[in-house]
This record gives sequence, structure tokens and C-alpha cells, in this order.
Amino acid sequence: MNSITAFAPASIGNVAVGFDILGQSIDGIGDRASVQRIDAPLVRIDAIRGCVRNLPLDPMQNTAGRALVAMREALELPFGFSIELDKGIALGSGMGGSAASCVAALVAANALLDEPLTHEALYEFALEGEAVSSGSRHGDNVGPMLLGGLVLAANGRLLRIEVPDAWHSVVVHPEVVLETRRAREALQGAYALTEFVEQSANLALVLSGCHRGDAELVRAGLADVLIEPRRAPLIRGFHAVKQAALELDAMGASISGAGPSVFAWFETRAGAERGAVAMRAAFEQTGFSSSAYLSPINGPAATVQA
Repeated sequence: MNSITAFAPASIGNVAVGFDILGQSIDGIGDRASVQRIDAPLVRIDAIRGCVRNLPLDPMQNTAGRALVAMREALELPFGFSIELDKGIALGSGMGGSAASCVAALVAANALLDEPLTHEALYEFALEGEAVSSGSRHGDNVGPMLLGGLVLAANGRLLRIEVPDAWHSVVVHPEVVLETRRAREALQGAYALTEFVEQSANLALVLSGCHRGDAELVRAGLADVLIEPRRAPLIRGFHAVKQAALELDAMGASISGAGPSVFAWFETRAGAERGAVAMRAAFEQTGFSSSAYLSPINGPAATVQA
């Protein structure tokens, strides 16, 4: 077989308290990449279809292309790859749209190797691809896509954090684009040491609560005091959407990735379903139609499809 298609799910980057290091995969939405092994020692992008089409065909300027270039160079492969992308995630949505193309292409290309690597070994190549879009090497999107579920990406390592199977998330995506680079520009400026201390404590509470299956610990910590206050003004209606989730007993709610999508964690799927309705209604009151995606927090990993 010299052609493989792989699917990579969307993601929630940062998960409020883990800026650039904590992420969660989302069931039900993602990108597909069809990769063919070719004799020519290069990477080329032959087609881009789906909800986003105006992406660079130059492999060095495309997340999927750059990731496979990094793989070829590191492994000193004598052959190359051609890529066709089918985009299911809108760019500028805060759901890892650029990372999903990159991971799907890597998983497909990996299956075409004579000696395939583990998904963990693909991480460095995925970071190269992610940097093309966001301007930095951060693993909070590609990490959970590679391993599935809630993943801590720190110091070059990926660590999956198991949570109770009943816990679910909802991500509500308003029909508006917020470019990642613009959202990162909003983070410039000084930060107080007390903010870092509080955020560190919140991250510790969330990770401990997940490990213990203790929703009250998660509820005590799932609040972003560093990033959310600076990005919230970029998302019209954010506070009303967040409050709608909290009023329905969400463990916490915040901006998904760079926004404008908003996520919330619930102890049950039924809770997440109620939260989705209320959060969409809150966006509607600000003039935005929206889509909601429900997923177990223990979401899926990227997989080969054919």
C-alpha cells in the first residue's frame, strides 16, 4: 500500500490553566489527510478541500507540509510524500485547525514508513508544523491529537492525564474568525508574580482533581487568571457564554485555544448537553450563530482510516 488516509480530531488548547502545555482532543470533528509515498525525494501538496481552501501549497508554508519535511530530514528518507488535505475544522476557530492537518498528515505518512514510529515519536515533527501557523512550538494542540484525551505537553514530553469516563466537555464555536497571531498579540505586556502563583495553583488543582477523579478539586482550579482576562475582550459575548455554563454547574469554562470558541467541562454528558444549549443561546443574544461539539474529555487520538 502506498497511499494512506488519516484523521486527526479537533482540540481544546490551553484548557484554561495550562497555556501552551495542556490540551484535550474533541470527538466528532477534525481534518483528514491522504498521503501517498512517492519516489521523488520531496514533499508536495496536491490539493486542499473542505471548509478551508485558501491555504499555502508551498510545503514550507503549510503545517502539514512542513511537518513531513521535518520527518523526511530527520529520518533521512530516500523517498517523499504527496498530500491531499480535507479540512473539517475552520481556521481561527480555537479548535486546533492548523494542528489537525499537521497531525493527520504525519500519522498517514508514518503508516507508509518501512518501520513506523510511535505517535510520541512524531511529536517533534508536529511541533515544526504547528510553528508555521502560530509562530511558536507549543504542544497543547498536537499532543492530545497524537495521544487522545487530556494531555500535558511539557519539557519535550507528552503525558496523557486520565479522567473519569463520565466527564464530558462542550465546545461552542461562534461563526466568527479570531486569528491565532492576533490573539497572541493581546498577551503582550507585564504580568504580576501573584498571577503566576495563582495560575500555578489552579493548574495543580486541576491535574490533581483529574488524577483523583475529584470534580470539586477541578472546580476549584479551572479558572484562567493569566490569559483569559487579556483575550476575553476579543470575543463578543464571552462572559455571558461562560456564565451560562457555570450556572448549569460546569466544573469550569474558558476560551478554547486562542478563541473565539468557548469550552466548558461537566461531570456528565447530560450536563454538557444542557450547557451546549445555554451557551449557544448566549452567543445568539450577541448576534452570533454557533455550533456545539460534545465530547468525552477522554477524547480520541488521530487514527489511520484507509
